Amino acid sequence: MTRETIDDLLDTSGELPLAGDLAAAAGAWLDHLAHERGRSPATLASYERDLRQFLAFLKRDLGHPPCLADLARLDVKAVRRFLSARRREGAASRSLARTVSALRTFYRWLEATDRVANRALAQVAMPRIPKTLPKPLTVEKAAALVDDEGASDDWIGARDVAVMLLLYGAGLRISEALGLARRDAPVSGRDVIRIIGKGGKERLVPILPVTQKAVERYLALCPYPLDATAPLFVGAKGGPLSPRIIQLAIARMRDELALPETATPHALRHSFATHLLSAGADLRQIQELLGHASLSTTQVYTDVDRERILTVYDKAHPRA
Repeated sequence: MTRETIDDLLDTSGELPLAGDLAAAAGAWLDHLAHERGRSPATLASYERDLRQFLAFLKRDLGHPPCLADLARLDVKAVRRFLSARRREGAASRSLARTVSALRTFYRWLEATDRVANRALAQVAMPRIPKTLPKPLTVEKAAALVDDEGASDDWIGARDVAVMLLLYGAGLRISEALGLARRDAPVSGRDVIRIIGKGGKERLVPILPVTQKAVERYLALCPYPLDATAPLFVGAKGGPLSPRIIQLAIARMRDELALPETATPHALRHSFATHLLSAGADLRQIQELLGHASLSTTQVYTDVDRERILTVYDKAHPRA
């Protein structure tokens, strides 16, 4: 979250005027998240957007720029009106749940800093999110996607393979792979890398030799000089590589490799976890490798593996 973005939210002459005390509190909270809690830019952008939508609703609902006293008086009915308004605008349950979570975080901070104490948001049930299972690729499809045998001396192709191998071979999130610096490149002699994931959670991730070789090949072909602290993976013009480029690269390969529409960068991370579980890996170990804060998040892969086993059973058993 840049200082400019925070100032945009607090601009009292713009679209969303706030009373002075609330403007100061909102800015202090966003600064707290950025500098003390170490939230990622993507998380900060989401929190800023959720807070902006909430305060814009309050302004319309109250008929005046909201202040801290208004937040103190907020009741459950007002929160429900806000969520209903967001639902009418087309917000899905997952987005609404994230919004409620962000606003609860804001209110907890307000209480912890002796600004406002109000438990209305805590009394509102979280929107129900339909349970969806991860959609991993098969072992064969995943292997075909990251296969670089017979590849040309195209540095962009080598880069894409190296990124995808970090997703499938190490279970990294796309943001984690693209967040690596040149000095942290997983090359020969470095078979473990340190990753700072969601919520600042740190983990050690082993790197396969095939991934090391792919990264080395990319570095050998990359036409741009890479400073030690610069991003490891760069775009066609030498700037930081956008996740969208990897998404498009996989999309272009779907027809060629007969991949499902669910083939995405994150599907490679799902495939990493599912294939490890199928091979007998311990769920706790997979949790550590993925950087999940809770084992319950990792347990979803047991449901994926169970469905795979039942599918195989249905196809193979003579009486199925």
